[in-house]
Amino acid sequence: MLFLTKHRPQGYDPQGENKVLAAFERVGQVLVTCTALMFSDLNLRPWSPWTLWLASAVLLMLLYEVWWIRYFKSPMAVSDFYSSLWGIPVAGATLPVAAFFLLGIYGRVVWLLLSAVILGVGHIGIHLQHRREIAAS
Repeated sequence: MLFLTKHRPQGYDPQGENKVLAAFERVGQVLVTCTALMFSDLNLRPWSPWTLWLASAVLLMLLYEVWWIRYFKSPMAVSDFYSSLWGIPVAGATLPVAAFFLLGIYGRVVWLLLSAVILGVGHIGIHLQHRREIAAS
């Protein structure tokens, strides 16, 4: 996130963001971080079909890294920041939220699932709001 402060998208303006969505995003960020760090239920288990949830979460995070690489190679315009990746809408917001949700399933941590949903409502909601504004202009 600190790196992003030096590489904000050209034309980015958070002024019009929905305050309710912003609150969900901030609360979700804190809850996801704390929940992922606190629960030992996320420990690795022996390989089983259940491990596919963990593998899926890792795959989504790798796709998230691909999205960032693509963003930093782009002109870093606002439209690049709210872009999709291989059919995944607003991938910069959707991929990490979905990865944490799958991690919650893998670890059977209800609190992480709820935290990811709260984060998703805010984070994905704000990204969709910005994308709609770009499409309207």
